[in-house]
Parts: sequence; C-alpha cells; structure tokens
Amino acid sequence: MGLFDRLFGKKEEPKIEEVVKEALENLDLSEDVEPALTEAEEVSQEEAEVESSEEAVLEEEEIQDRVEENYNSESVVEVQQEEVAEEENTELLETVEENNSEVLEPETPQAEETVQEKYDRSLKKTRTGFGARLNAFFANFRSVDEEFFEELEELLIMSDVGVQVASNLTEELRYEAKLENAKKPDVLRRVIIEKLVELYEKDGNYDESIHFQDGLTVMLFVGVNGVGKTTSIGKLAHRYKQAGKKVMLVAADTFRAGAVAQLAEWGRRVDVPVVTGPEKADPASVVFDGMERAVAEGIDILMIDTAGRLQNKDNLMAELEKIGRIIKRVVPEAPHETFLALDASTGQNALVQAKEFSKITPLTGIVLTKIDGTARGGVVLAIREELNIPVKLIGFGEKIDDIGEFNSENFMKGLLEGLI
Repeated sequence: MGLFDRLFGKKEEPKIEEVVKEALENLDLSEDVEPALTEAEEVSQEEAEVESSEEAVLEEEEIQDRVEENYNSESVVEVQQEEVAEEENTELLETVEENNSEVLEPETPQAEETVQEKYDRSLKKTRTGFGARLNAFFANFRSVDEEFFEELEELLIMSDVGVQVASNLTEELRYEAKLENAKKPDVLRRVIIEKLVELYEKDGNYDESIHFQDGLTVMLFVGVNGVGKTTSIGKLAHRYKQAGKKVMLVAADTFRAGAVAQLAEWGRRVDVPVVTGPEKADPASVVFDGMERAVAEGIDILMIDTAGRLQNKDNLMAELEKIGRIIKRVVPEAPHETFLALDASTGQNALVQAKEFSKITPLTGIVLTKIDGTARGGVVLAIREELNIPVKLIGFGEKIDDIGEFNSENFMKGLLEGLI
C-alpha cells in the first residue's frame, strides 16, 4: 500500500453485482403474523388469569398486615434513624476536614502533545494557506482547459513547492485529465493531492532515520547565521540527554562571539558540557579538542556547531574540509551525520541555501526550523524533488521539546489533511 492510501484511504467503488447481492441478502420477505390460539390454549389462558387474580388478592391482604405492624413500631425506628444519622454526620465532617486540602486543590495534569498533534499544530499556517488557495482556485474554474493548468502551476509555485515540482505536477495532471476525460475541476482535486504525495514518496526510500552508532555518534551542523542552527543543537542536546545519552557540544563558530556564548548558555541550561576555545581560535583545533574529550569520556553523541558565512564560500569550504579531516583523524568513519539547518519561513531561499551548501560539503540530512511560524512548509517537497536530501529533523516551535525526528507520513498528513 502506497503512502497516499495509508494516509487518506484507498478509494474503491463497489461492483454492481456486490451491491445487488448485499441487497438481496438483507431483504426480509417474512411477515409478522400472530398464530391463532387453539380452543385448548384459550381455556388454559382463562384459567391462568383466574389464578393470577386470586394470588393478587392474597398478596394485598399480606401487605396490609405488614403496614399495620410497621406503623406500631414506627416511632422506635425514627429514633434509631436519628441517632445513626447524627453519628454519620459527625464522621463525615471529620473526613472532610482531614481531606480538605485535597478537595480544594485538585491536580489537573496536562496531556502531553502527541507527535501527530505537533505536526498538525506546526503545519496549520501552511495547510490553511495552501488549502484556501486550492479551494478558491477550484471555485473560480468550471471547466478543465489550458488556463486551468496555467493557473494551477502558478498556485503551486506560490505555495513554495518549487518550480520543478509545479511544472512536473502540472504536466502529469494534463495527462491524467486526458486519460480520465475529466471535464470538471473537482474531479482532479484528489489527483492533485495524490500526485503531491507521490512526488515525495518517489521510490519509497526516504532515508529519514538518523545513523546512530553503537559508540560515539558525531553530528556536524552547518547553515547560515540566523536559521536556528544553534538553538536546534541545544534542543537536541536536551532531547538526547532525556533519553539517557551522554551528550557533548562543540562551539566551532569561533569567529562570532555571540555563537559561542549562545551554545555555552544552552549547555548550562540543559546541563551538558560544551567545548570552547579562545576568541578567534582555529575552529578545527576546537573540534580536535572536542573529539578527543568525547572519546576519552565515553560520550554517546557529539554535536559540532560551525560558522555559516555563505557569502564567502571559498573560505567556508576550506574550513569545513579542514574540520572534516580533523574529525576523521580521531574517528575515521565520522562525521556520521552532516546536517544543514534551514529556516522554513524563507521559502525558496531555503532551497537556494540547500543547493549552495550541497556544493560545499556532502549533506546527509536537513534540520527544518521555524515551521510553525510560516505558511511555506511546501518547501520540503521542493527540497525532496530537486535535491533529494532527506529532512531528518524538524522544529515544531519555541518550547525546549519542540524538536523531533522527521516523519514523512506525519508531515504529509499534517500538510494535506482536510483537503480531500
């Protein structure tokens, strides 16, 4: 079963033979007719009614006798009931006084958000924006013609799914419209959503899982300044420590004092060690110190923050290559993950950054940040189609636990739910 069918259910029309068969099976031809009573049964019924009336008279006489007996002892019972009631009220007052604090201050534990609820919440702006445009689009067209497809392609581009995605999808819809002989726009609504899911699904190989190692796992983070890279590292440090891992951070963005201070503050906040160096120190030397400490102290996850000076690509490339060589000198197969942090709110600019960084260093995954504050979540589809770099981590919001591993099914459901 494909991703679309798992998310939205398979659309199947029942065969006419099955409908007729089910109708015949459920058809009840019998009539509710009461069988006539025989003469013997009528006599038996009359005798039973006579016996029943005699029993009723006897029961009424017994009840009258009991009422008279109870009336004679009524005053005694009332006195006993008053004494018992007084004792019970005294005990009840004592119990209420003992448990008064519990009654007045009931605990109301807050339900923790599920992963799907986080996706639904963070993708609300994207889903609402895309859905509103799509609904308005279908309301404006009464027939499927060339203008319909041109407007649809423009709508998709405005939704930040990317020029290539928009072009490919429009061409496939042209083919589907001819194949199905579709004349009405609403016929293609489900097909549009289905094609968007298929574009992300591709061959079903998402490679979204993070490659954790049995021993030390080294994660290298790259990305321009201001995209939430350092904040993502801090939140991940909290997440992994909560999972029982030994975590260490390396502040290798030594050319920006604010970056070092920010990472150090995150380390203090989540109680994990941070390796820093002198101001303007060689980033590679700080990384080397961090690698050696991580090995010596049995660290499970080492996360390295780097500079993001994309405007000077030559220097950045040389710096990242040097850092890579230093890492491999200590752990030959590292870094196990090289993450590019992208701000989802920048839309197509995020796609441009991904293209440029992929030229500088091999990327294994993307950290998508600030998805909750934008209507441009469709950029995930563009990255998937044009660069084939998997999104592996996603930031849901401002809280310390608002980060998690990316799940395409949760994402597509949160993005497209309610549009079909």
